[in-house]
Amino acid sequence: MTTRDTMELKEEAIRAQYEAALGMIFGFDHAPRLAKPLVEAAQPERSPGLGARPRFRSTVPGMAARSTARPGGVRLAERVEGLSDGLVSQVQAACLNALRRSLAIALAMGETFSAQSGLAELKRANLEGRVPEPRRGEFGELLAGEALVVLFTFGNALAYLIAPHVGTATVELGEVEEVLTDNAPLALQGVLWELDQDIGALATDDARLVAVVSAFAEALMKQVAIRADGGARVSVFTAGSWKVEADGLTLSGFKPAKAAKGGMIAMAFKKPHEVVGNHIAKYQSLRLAKMLMAYDFERRLNPFADAQRLLQGGGVSVPLPELLDRPD
Repeated sequence: MTTRDTMELKEEAIRAQYEAALGMIFGFDHAPRLAKPLVEAAQPERSPGLGARPRFRSTVPGMAARSTARPGGVRLAERVEGLSDGLVSQVQAACLNALRRSLAIALAMGETFSAQSGLAELKRANLEGRVPEPRRGEFGELLAGEALVVLFTFGNALAYLIAPHVGTATVELGEVEEVLTDNAPLALQGVLWELDQDIGALATDDARLVAVVSAFAEALMKQVAIRADGGARVSVFTAGSWKVEADGLTLSGFKPAKAAKGGMIAMAFKKPHEVVGNHIAKYQSLRLAKMLMAYDFERRLNPFADAQRLLQGGGVSVPLPELLDRPD
């Protein structure tokens, strides 16, 4: 059994990625390579004279917030807000906050992986055009490994953070297809594009929005774990463990974290005639249920048993099952 020394993924490192995370939520362009579009790109409706939403410039190389006026623009914030009638609901705000926080955690985890695996040094050498030829293969493999780590961390954190808002609504999602491993920024763009498509196609209200986000996060983790099992350079991630103190989230390789799900439990009660089964077993179950409901826990007596004894004392013999079956 492998012993993990849990390290802290520092809050300042996560918050440093908030601006980049917001940039991805508010808008970027992406041309799908593996998946097919389900819905059209979100088109904002603005009244004349109203300014556009403030844009946030990403600090991650290759993730600068560009114009999303062209087809293929991804605007998750507007997609989510489009479910409301003008004001963002608490559920929608919770989803957007979970998305921002999950993206920031994933980007911070990517930087940690990059620093500990030697990828950061190779990135600097690549910018200067001095990556040795023998290490170019390693550079590409580490970029793919970082992409998988970032994707799984994003899905893991998103599933964990959205869990308290999950209710009884369910949706049917297929596999996550737009899983790109060229580099971490492109990988996040791909899955956010697909999430935007799923929300547009399946989320008709707040309950289904949460269901889509939760199901997508679970499906993403499953798909990335399969890809990472193919020998990617992710040993730094799989051998370690990181704790996000503010959220109580522990990242332990490609193992999903679990959080308590919220929402009220809805039970569908069935009447006896609606239950299909052995009629004798149903009859006995009803008898037992009546005895339990009538039991006096203070006196530790069953009134039906007392009634049977009283009737027998008066010379009337009534079996207990028959007494239980009497409506009066």
